[in-house]
Amino acid sequence: MSGRWAWAEVDLGAITHNVGVLRQAAAPAEVWAVVKADGYGHGAVAVAGAALAAGATGLCVALVQEGVELRRAGFGAPILVLSEQPHAQLGELLAAGLTPTVYSVATVERLVDAGARDVAVHVKVDTGMQRVGAPPDAAHEVVDAVLAAAPALRLAGVSTHLAVADDPDDPMSARQLADFDGWLAALAPRLAAAGLDRDRLTVHTANSAGALAHPGARRSVVRAGIAMYGISPGPGVDRLASGLRPAMRLVARVSFVKPVAAGSRISYGLRHTFERATTVATVPLGYADGVPRRLSTTGGEVLVGGRRCPIVGVVTMDQLMVDVGDAPVAIGDEVVLLGRQTGPDGAVDEIRAEEWADRLDTIGYEIVCGISGRVERLTG
Repeated sequence: MSGRWAWAEVDLGAITHNVGVLRQAAAPAEVWAVVKADGYGHGAVAVAGAALAAGATGLCVALVQEGVELRRAGFGAPILVLSEQPHAQLGELLAAGLTPTVYSVATVERLVDAGARDVAVHVKVDTGMQRVGAPPDAAHEVVDAVLAAAPALRLAGVSTHLAVADDPDDPMSARQLADFDGWLAALAPRLAAAGLDRDRLTVHTANSAGALAHPGARRSVVRAGIAMYGISPGPGVDRLASGLRPAMRLVARVSFVKPVAAGSRISYGLRHTFERATTVATVPLGYADGVPRRLSTTGGEVLVGGRRCPIVGVVTMDQLMVDVGDAPVAIGDEVVLLGRQTGPDGAVDEIRAEEWADRLDTIGYEIVCGISGRVERLTG
């Protein structure tokens, strides 16, 4: 441990538990663990190891560099790069044995030019997300290009991405799946002509919300991202995510304690005025560490001695302040920003990433991904 009085604890037991929950929910589909963005801020290498040991059969990343890091760590499982990469990086992608996602003929051709030899590729179809992927008609052209590139390339999988899977009542997911199935049906003659069996393709349409809430999205595999980290994909699937355990606990120690007078003000802009005399504790975490600056203005709280204490004044770059009232608080006392804490009476309280997200009108993904690299991760 670095010695800094602020750190993030990553519970690999929670990762193991959550992969088990997702495997059970998605069966007979397999689980591929999404460990992009340094494992959603939890540490990609550690999370990948725990997920594979718990029964995940593949990994997913966003960048070539992320896949290379996993290969250097010794992982031999399939690693799918979820979107097309700059053509200048395709040689590195191939050298690392990563599985590329393609949705343009140009990228298919550049893979061949880069020296591909029997490389498995996945074709991504855009059925409504409108982020990346080929529209259904164009996707057939991409498939044709992959098939024509044999033996350099091998069509191994096809996918799409659901835009509103976290809202089970929205009919869009059903429409996307129907459009994808129509595209798959039309693909059959092309595959037959190439001597390929459609049933041998890896088909994937489900993200975490799709895996939990949409049985029709559970195909060959599901791509388990945020749920693997114990965070609900959204309010619409909270009840389905209730068995998950958060894997991150963000913790610090009180660095300074001082009494403040009624009517005095605090932090930049002096925006908070104390209505009564109280005690303020300073905590050595700030927005440079991933605590949003405006958390104090939206009711943000921390746990000190098992009690909820409000953040007061603007969160600064390296520190924040909390009103601890009349409680006996000393320098060095534990402060929990995310996670559980047990009070002296044995009562347990918990602040979740979803709580921050609700207060800040965002999503739990952004909260954990935003915990910066200067916060040491303690993995266990």
